[in-house]
Amino acid sequence: MAMNTASGRSSGGRGRRQGNRRAPMADINVTPFVDVMLVLLIIFMVTAPLLVTGVPVELPESRANALDQQDEPIEIAIDRDGVTFIDGTEVAPADLPARLGEIAAAETPGKPRQIMLRGDTAISYGQMMRVMGELNRAGLNSVSLVTTGSSNDS
Repeated sequence: MAMNTASGRSSGGRGRRQGNRRAPMADINVTPFVDVMLVLLIIFMVTAPLLVTGVPVELPESRANALDQQDEPIEIAIDRDGVTFIDGTEVAPADLPARLGEIAAAETPGKPRQIMLRGDTAISYGQMMRVMGELNRAGLNSVSLVTTGSSNDS
């Protein structure tokens, strides 16, 4: 914090009362600005994880690198109970082929959309293959399996 103190009366003090008058402070106090920015930072740090909506899936680990994406991928998730979700919306097993057919029909030719397939570690291999088979039948062949990073680097 800056402070300006008067160094006594001016030498010419003829009738002027400058001795008791202080010069205006020209420094900017940034403490309130910093306080507000820190509060906003904390608010964003707390709310950012809450904005990520999705199906809670425990992903397997892998040492593969992440893929570069231009378009927003379509996310298909299979939770612990074997329920299938497309972009966070639950899909009945009987409705899965029709929904995948709609997605395939909406694609632009020559530029297929990326499908991100997330499967919980508790589901069986057959459940994952059932969804992958339906993706193949619908013509959606650009499928990536989502995993978490490996914790051991050996």
